[in-house]
Amino acid sequence: MRFLMAIFGLMLAFGAALFSTVSREAGSVWGTVLLASVALLLATFVGLTTVPYLARRVVASRVREAMDYDVTRAGLIYILISVVIGIAAINTGNNLLYVVVAALLSAILVSGVASAWVLKGLALDVHLPEHVFAGRPMLARLLLRNTSSWLPSFSVRIVPAKHKPTKDRWRWESYTLGFPGSRAPQDQWLRLPDRRLRRVREEADKPILRESVYYPFLAPGQELCAELEISFPTRGRYSEKNFGLATRFPFSFLMKTRRINLAREVIVFPVVESADQFLELLPMVTGEFETFVAGRGYDLYRIREYMPDDSARHVDWKASARTASLKVREFSREDERKLRIVFDNPAPGVLEPEVYERAVRLAASLGWHFHHEDVEVSFVAAGLEPTEDVFSFLRYLALVEPQEATPVFSRLRASEDYNLIITGRDEAAIPPALAARAYILSLSVETGLVASHPRAGSRKI
Repeated sequence: MRFLMAIFGLMLAFGAALFSTVSREAGSVWGTVLLASVALLLATFVGLTTVPYLARRVVASRVREAMDYDVTRAGLIYILISVVIGIAAINTGNNLLYVVVAALLSAILVSGVASAWVLKGLALDVHLPEHVFAGRPMLARLLLRNTSSWLPSFSVRIVPAKHKPTKDRWRWESYTLGFPGSRAPQDQWLRLPDRRLRRVREEADKPILRESVYYPFLAPGQELCAELEISFPTRGRYSEKNFGLATRFPFSFLMKTRRINLAREVIVFPVVESADQFLELLPMVTGEFETFVAGRGYDLYRIREYMPDDSARHVDWKASARTASLKVREFSREDERKLRIVFDNPAPGVLEPEVYERAVRLAASLGWHFHHEDVEVSFVAAGLEPTEDVFSFLRYLALVEPQEATPVFSRLRASEDYNLIITGRDEAAIPPALAARAYILSLSVETGLVASHPRAGSRKI
């Protein structure tokens, strides 16, 4: 379509140019000026809009695999010496100095050709693990193969790609107009959806590779594998659009880098803490959950005092005789150990970034912990389809950011699941029927994280 539009625009420009010539011969000055201006404007418009786009489409792969040149310190000294000897040769007319200058320049030419041959026949492949957690080291496999059947490669490095600096751009974004503006979002009287134009800084891609890997020698047809330990400090999306193969062979005058068009992406899950790290919270959650699922089953939950509505067949006669009081066995309902973890994503500005990141880490840690327990666990969040796959939930938490959205409670259907709710809203905003079957972790700027339950009050953790 761009090509056809360019051809049509050039045909109109050509026609306008022809008619301008006719108008000039007819003596019409204004007609000549008008038609010549139209021809010039059409040709300029096509040249500025369509031709660069088509050129980028044609040579995009070649540009992405182009060569980058960086002069080394040894190269700068060598060039300086060559210039000094060249000036001396011109001033003195000494033929020997001309020969020396020619040899020096020939060495630079040989260095460029040899380094290009070394990098030309190399093929790179990068293998990354599927599941990556922030703060945990992982192993990346880098495969480098020499496809040439006769030419070896020397002193090759796999280096990170060069990233463009970030720029500020004007962009329309969703915005909630609140009144009064001095109050916190949850305490404002009026909140209306709106849009605003802001100058925002584009986030640069988080790089995957941060250090180089060195291969001293690759024989013709040889493939070498290197394992590199990589660690990602924070959750999020890390990507590389290309990698670089660099060499200083043979004289270290230039660092020549060949850009390899090889796109890779890693979704880094939040930090998953061990049970010892949130041991202060875990007994409260598991205690409420076990109390909820207590009932008739096969696993003994506890032995307690007899209640008037208890069946006589559940009386533990040995414990009753030993304690001189009537005791009853209580069992857990193995077939109904269902837990639903609900992450209610707050709106922007409701929580401080530190509190928000702590909530994300806690949701990930609880989901990972109960996934490995004898519990049928499911996950619900704003913008996430209800799922039982813990990795889908972790991927959601890896990319989640505060956003204006409908409360997730409106999507929850009545079920027999016990709910573990992580929310920044007041407990009054949670439906009573849901709160009665839930353990609530409330988030706020003032108190941080507060664990509460309708039957057991609240506690700051």
